[in-house]
Amino acid sequence: MQQPVGEARPQSFDRVLSSMCTDPHPAARAAAERFLASNPGDPGTYGTVADLESDAVVALGELAGLADPNGYVTSGGTEANVQALHAARNLADATDPNVVAPESAHFSFTKAAELLGVELRTVPTDEDHRADVDAVAAAVDDDTALVVGVAGSTEYGRVDPIPALADVAADAGARLHVDAAWGGFYLPFTDAVWDFSVEAVDTLTIDPHKVGRAVVPAGGLLARETETLDALAISTPYLETPSQASLTGTRSGAGVASAAAALRELWPDGYRVEYERAAGLADWLADELSDRGHAVVEPELPLVAVDLPDEAFGALRDAGWKLARTGSGEARIVLMPHVSRSMLTEFLADLDRLA
Repeated sequence: MQQPVGEARPQSFDRVLSSMCTDPHPAARAAAERFLASNPGDPGTYGTVADLESDAVVALGELAGLADPNGYVTSGGTEANVQALHAARNLADATDPNVVAPESAHFSFTKAAELLGVELRTVPTDEDHRADVDAVAAAVDDDTALVVGVAGSTEYGRVDPIPALADVAADAGARLHVDAAWGGFYLPFTDAVWDFSVEAVDTLTIDPHKVGRAVVPAGGLLARETETLDALAISTPYLETPSQASLTGTRSGAGVASAAAALRELWPDGYRVEYERAAGLADWLADELSDRGHAVVEPELPLVAVDLPDEAFGALRDAGWKLARTGSGEARIVLMPHVSRSMLTEFLADLDRLA
């Protein structure tokens, strides 16, 4: 018998280690509740939430190095990546356009290519799990509409060499998209070159509902030029607003308002403090796991990939730890805001006991 909705309780984050979602900021929760019934897909009618979306886009642009950004709050990284390819396809001067992405790219690009009828060319990463620039250069041709770079990969937290990929894209006459869905809220506090400061970057994905601590769903698509959204726009004759560039029609006012609220509360100092906390925790955890004899992928951003024996991995899962693997089999531990040192100390104690 199903549990009554009124008695159901959401998943606790107490033992969640591999998810890139986290507990929203209190201000984001409150803002989401206030705008539950608002639809930013119809900004002519719902003007207040439309203004909040503009605020969120401006704040995301500042975070990503773009003073006058175009874009909108999406349902997540998947929609943003689909729309980046959608715009590139529509703007391409090619009969059979293709997109070139490293094998570390998010699976949403596979969805996007299938939906849009675009060939996806996946190329190898190098020995440190970053895009192999020579392989990308060999894969592009005159029909390449988009080159993809990843800034904070979901499996290893790696940042691709975006300036080098920009050169490849420029030489091919292709657009360049950076997927910083998870990494984008950490990267402003590092030395990485990943954002619109690279002149050839056309579009960028960045998700407030991850490290940004907005409620789900709240992703982000940013574009350098207005032509990107123009390439996505369709006529909406029965709405107060004459056109719409988003993929979905009715959208979550809760996500939009919570993104604006979280950014207002936390950018930049709150996010800087969180990055420093998470980065220190990742280094500590990597050392602890290495000292126990486990092979660890050296963290670049706050994500630790570790090779655990199958029996230990299964036993930890049975003990309630929410763990997932990379495609190569390592356990992924993502140092999200809800992951504390005390939680990881308990995890290590269970690992010692169960292993």
